[in-house]
Amino acid sequence: MIIYGCLMLTLLYLVIQRTFAFFKLCLMASTKLHDRLFRGITRATMWFFNNNPSGRILNRFSKDIGGIDSQLPNNLIDCINFFLEVAAVMVVVGIVNFWMIIPTIVMSILLYAIRWIYINTGRSIKRLESMTRSPIFSHVNATLQGLSTIRALKAQKYLLSEFHLHQNVNSSAWYMYISTARSFAMWLDLICCIYIAIVTLSFLFLDNQTLGGNVGLAIMQVNSLIGMCQWGMRQTAELENMMTSVERVLEYADLPSEAALETEAKHRPFKGWPNQGALSFNNLSLRYSATSEVVLKDMNFSIRAGEKIGIVGRTGAGKSSIIQALFRLAPIEGKIEIDGIDTQTLGLHDLRSNISIIPQDPILFSGSLRSNLDPFGERKDAEIWSALEGVELKEVVAGLAGGIDCRMGDGGSNFSMGQRQLVCLARAILRDNRILVLDEATANVDPETDRLIQTTIRTRFAHCTVLTIAHRLHTVMDSDRVLVVDAGRVVEFGAPHELLQRSGGHLKALVDQTGPATSTLLAQIAEETFNRAEQKKNK
Repeated sequence: MIIYGCLMLTLLYLVIQRTFAFFKLCLMASTKLHDRLFRGITRATMWFFNNNPSGRILNRFSKDIGGIDSQLPNNLIDCINFFLEVAAVMVVVGIVNFWMIIPTIVMSILLYAIRWIYINTGRSIKRLESMTRSPIFSHVNATLQGLSTIRALKAQKYLLSEFHLHQNVNSSAWYMYISTARSFAMWLDLICCIYIAIVTLSFLFLDNQTLGGNVGLAIMQVNSLIGMCQWGMRQTAELENMMTSVERVLEYADLPSEAALETEAKHRPFKGWPNQGALSFNNLSLRYSATSEVVLKDMNFSIRAGEKIGIVGRTGAGKSSIIQALFRLAPIEGKIEIDGIDTQTLGLHDLRSNISIIPQDPILFSGSLRSNLDPFGERKDAEIWSALEGVELKEVVAGLAGGIDCRMGDGGSNFSMGQRQLVCLARAILRDNRILVLDEATANVDPETDRLIQTTIRTRFAHCTVLTIAHRLHTVMDSDRVLVVDAGRVVEFGAPHELLQRSGGHLKALVDQTGPATSTLLAQIAEETFNRAEQKKNK
């Protein structure tokens, strides 16, 4: 009894150790996959995000990673147990009657053939189900972001109908997957029943010498094959299908990444770079991918330190692509220099951290107002309050619970659109970079906020180089120079007043399209700005 007890305790200990070791290995593998996926996504190019909706990306992090965490380890250990148990049953049957190995081999071949057919079908259906689930995530995400607009337009019925459409498509794919699995289980049961009948009848009619106890043991072991084979083969098939999730995760983990984040020691810029903010674009061309069309074509122009440059053009002319080239959000041909240093020799951290941008849609994160204004904790409270005062938000923030430590809603939802833009402007003031980019920053704000932003830029960023992309021409007519872009090429570059004097000029055509009254006002603003600049030169 003591020996049996020791054997049982040893077995229990080994089972526990095996279980913990197995799941620790699975946890390590899952963590590594998640980290690789996260790194792949965060280092992916902007072209990837432009061509893949958020729902498709969320699907990788939710359903696929969830399946790898919860289902894949169970399927794997079930498969290991299944193969060991089936091997034991076949050994017992073979010992009792050697000739039973023949139908056993035939059954194994049939099971493998059925499994192969199911795997090819099930894997494709599983991939289809994953693809049809992504639009659901995208739809829900877009609905939550535009909830106020949906309610204002009373479009709930249309959005609900569209959601049901996506859900029905996904449910159809899932139903096909379940139906295929049920059919697979039925064929497994049929093959196992035939095998049991052959084994039982063979002992009854062909073997009269085997002991009754051994026959009973063999038949009992064979009977256990029904449930065992159905469950085990289904788990092996499910394991193959779950590997689709691993495949999808690895697909995003190995995405083409951006350039290096850190600058090599031999190319590291001097301390305080850029100290002037001069820009030079030499033979600049840009395409978003190797197969896409060229967006910017052989651009050549220079911007002096401290200049205020307006960038205008029709929709799709390539205005925003210039900014993407400046931030190296897409691969470029040619050269962009900042204070004489080629940006392609710099790490992305050194380049992007020294250029401030205020986008058309203000980017704010959940957390405190302080973390949005000064995410790295580099500024004192007095400097933060000074920046808020500069954009006329000091009184608004002081009236909030917590002041600069007040909580920000998702995307700054507790602030108006204009206030969010002003928060981004205050953040740019705190960064104090020599180059500021305004990507149609005043397109979605009211005239008063537009006026405040323009005034702040003229006063707080007087020493900086400012690039302004604008739809509304009045925001750039007081610029030092205006860059006119058409079809990815620079067609005009000069002082607004001088460009308006050109008969048939591109800027003049854009101004004339605004109507007689507005065009006269814009021409007046350009002339006043030009006269002030001339007077300043003469002094």
